[in-house]
Amino acid sequence: MTVSFDLLDLPEPDLLFAHGQRMAHPKDGLLLYGPLNAPRDAGQLRIGVVATAEGLRRYSTCVGRLAKPIEPKKPDDPNHTIFPGFQAVFGVDWPATPAIWLEIDGDELARAIRIEDRHQAVHKAVSYYADAIVDHLRQASESDVDLWLAVVPEDVHRYCRPESTVEKSQREKRDVPMNKAAATRLLRAPGLFEDDNKWAELYLYEIDFHNQLKARLLEHKAAVQVVRETTLTPEEFRKENGMPLRGLQDPATLAWNLATTCFFKAGGKPWQLGASRPGVCYVGIVFKKDLSSPEPGNACCGAQMFLDSGDGVVFRGAVGPWLTKTDHDFHLPKDKAKALMALVVDAYRKNHGGAAPKELFIHGKTRFSAEEWEGFKETVPAETNVVCIRIREDATMKLYRHGTRNVARGTAWAKSARVAYLWTKGFVPRLQTYAGREVPNPLSIEVCRGEADIRQVMADILALTKLNYNACIYADGQPVTLRFADAVGEILTAAPRKNELPPLPFRYYI
Repeated sequence: MTVSFDLLDLPEPDLLFAHGQRMAHPKDGLLLYGPLNAPRDAGQLRIGVVATAEGLRRYSTCVGRLAKPIEPKKPDDPNHTIFPGFQAVFGVDWPATPAIWLEIDGDELARAIRIEDRHQAVHKAVSYYADAIVDHLRQASESDVDLWLAVVPEDVHRYCRPESTVEKSQREKRDVPMNKAAATRLLRAPGLFEDDNKWAELYLYEIDFHNQLKARLLEHKAAVQVVRETTLTPEEFRKENGMPLRGLQDPATLAWNLATTCFFKAGGKPWQLGASRPGVCYVGIVFKKDLSSPEPGNACCGAQMFLDSGDGVVFRGAVGPWLTKTDHDFHLPKDKAKALMALVVDAYRKNHGGAAPKELFIHGKTRFSAEEWEGFKETVPAETNVVCIRIREDATMKLYRHGTRNVARGTAWAKSARVAYLWTKGFVPRLQTYAGREVPNPLSIEVCRGEADIRQVMADILALTKLNYNACIYADGQPVTLRFADAVGEILTAAPRKNELPPLPFRYYI
């Protein structure tokens, strides 16, 4: 049986760079025109480095390399672009000598990460870095750092992750007053001794160096980039057979990605969407099981708000038993949905002279419940058009074409007025290839609450795949509203919270 349907070819969204210039590829725009905005309108980045003495040396070596042109892996290949040097691309200097260096004792760090109790080991390792930054911030009369780089030895990555184990011969035995089971009992019903209660809190922290460090610095508004020493000077790390210790991107691609994310996290804006839709706000809803909560099954809800300017803000919502027993999805009760969206609307008003958004698109991976919808509607002003959209990658829908090329990125099928399929991955003429190995899967898009033009919804989602500042790539497969949902959720729940977190820029989380 042959089924025919009409396919749409959505145009590739342009990006806006310096001097009001537009290009489709971030690298093209940065090379020709430079970034949209620099941090603080300054002539150089103010970078704080937290590292061992050896880590600082490797940092300076890497930054010195980024100051010079790095040849592409394959000349005359549209997938590979020369990196002409940090100042040449971004218009500001990145000094090889950091503005601030906070030294970590390498021997003490090595012993800490090998402590037998993994909660104690990771917490102590993170404390060396977090406490150093917090102490500096308390002593500094004014902000003197745009971005902190936490340079970690390879063993921190090796031993300070959830599933990592330390070889028995290297384990550091230390007295532990209680195990996790005893700590959990104390967290549910605190005891008479404050020291025991404080120790029990150690088990609320995630056993992940990267997530825990970012989580513990959120309340101090410290942007941090965790980078491994092997990323900075990969040529210094070899296996016994002479092969590289890690499989990394080629030097030019690595330089593009590291430079772009550090420029963004330091407060710069590499680009924004070229097609402006004033008054439109996009929100991604985040759910994450909260391991830092003493109550099993609790989850944290958060929201990520993005504008067409590329500005993003993260809101931490309530923690509670949001996992439903019927469909095994996360859903908020009406009052919590109302409170979360109130944070979003208030933040939008503060940034737009008190005006409410004209359109508010709420993205999620599941269909929104009637209670959530009622909570959203009661919070948002009557003049705001609210639309809830479910977005998921759909491996059951395959589209093949004759010839050697895959379906093009931007191909779309509006199945109905409320359901559509959008191929955000596929053949890209500018790159002359499809950056994947298998037949690309589309995003399944459903307008599940509210009213919106399905074509406009798809065009917006395609554009939002180009706001991933964590890398300098042509486009992503997911819109930024959902691309970092899991990562943001993990950081929101990686450490216990005694005080409410204010809305914070997206750069603090990625």
